[in-house]
Amino acid sequence: MNRKGRSAEEAAQDYRVECIEFSEVRAACLSHLGPPENLGSSIQKFIAWRKANGLTPDVSRTFNLLYGNPEVTPPQDFRLDLCAQIQAPVQKNDCGVIEICIPAGRCAVLRYVGADEFIDMPIGYLYQNWLRVSGESLRDFPLFFERVHFYPNVPDYEMIY
Repeated sequence: MNRKGRSAEEAAQDYRVECIEFSEVRAACLSHLGPPENLGSSIQKFIAWRKANGLTPDVSRTFNLLYGNPEVTPPQDFRLDLCAQIQAPVQKNDCGVIEICIPAGRCAVLRYVGADEFIDMPIGYLYQNWLRVSGESLRDFPLFFERVHFYPNVPDYEMIY
């Protein structure tokens, strides 16, 4: 059951998927590699770097890249990239933040509103349901999502991806 007391199947009825041509995004990136429960320290490090570089969420789009399913990936192999859109090159730093490119291309977009703990539901819907019947295929890039509104600026159940 999700936070509204509905099953995954009932929640999936609300999902609307749209295919778009995504424009390339240059991004500053901090990779978290290791157990998901240690992600908080990587997030705090990235937040500090963003603030120091004037790339707060109100001036810079925020993205996460997910390299595997955390439920089946061994904890030591779990990887999630924390990214912020940039206009200028990333300067050498002690935080481990590097510059990457989220490439342009055809993408499926599914807007999700809710807490991180339930994000597996729309991801599962995309991979297990929608992709199978859509006629679309995966591109050679990890799953990524844009975090539009997120904690602490909004309560976790009002976060928008």
